[in-house]
Amino acid sequence: MNDTERKRLWEDYARLKTTELREKLILEYAPLVKVVAGRLSMYLGYNVEYEDLVSSGVFGLIDAIDKFDINKEVKFETYASLRIRGAILDQIRKMDWIPRTIRQRQRQIENAMKELEQKYGRPATDEEIARHIGITDDEFLEWQNQAKAENVISLNEYIEQGNDISLDKSSGTSAAYEAPERVVEISELKQVLGEALELLTEKEKKVILLYYYEELTLKEISQVLEVTESRVSQLHTKALQKMKTKMGGYMGLLHQ
Repeated sequence: MNDTERKRLWEDYARLKTTELREKLILEYAPLVKVVAGRLSMYLGYNVEYEDLVSSGVFGLIDAIDKFDINKEVKFETYASLRIRGAILDQIRKMDWIPRTIRQRQRQIENAMKELEQKYGRPATDEEIARHIGITDDEFLEWQNQAKAENVISLNEYIEQGNDISLDKSSGTSAAYEAPERVVEISELKQVLGEALELLTEKEKKVILLYYYEELTLKEISQVLEVTESRVSQLHTKALQKMKTKMGGYMGLLHQ
């Protein structure tokens, strides 16, 4: 379906709201669900089946179709991606599948990073964190890998609020924060985010920027940095852990 046909389909649906037209839109944008589910699946790993992520994402797509305003100059794909991601993560939270031991290990790592940073006046190395906790370097790497899913969910928790996501006409960015207190919050977020990024090494910073802002895949980032996908994954996990110690409650706002 080309852009003209797609636009006509949206106009017909906005006017008639028939089940048939709704199903056509669902089929047209179904591949978007697979893209979003695939990106999350890279970090959630074997704990959740890809098909389950897609199934949950479809509900987000349907919700996006029902609530999308064609009169706003915003790409539906941008709006729907947020809804799809939110539906998937909401279902994961309801499942509460992240084992308690993984949550406890994540807290141990975060506490160790804070204590060592206060002690040395700089970000701690992996080896220092492992020694502080009392585990081997290999065990620490395993703990980091297990923490991936919780970190991804933390970065997207703002979606859990269930508020309608409206998009600015001119920039395509979120415009759901017009209240004065929200403006202040976003201003503070930018400052804290800048400070958190300064904690990262150059490669860690590039991974965060390429993944969350340029929306590259792990494979694409590995090609840019000329390292393996496994190494990119490690850099991503470590960067999120460092940022979480600095940003605290602001982590849930990172994607806004």
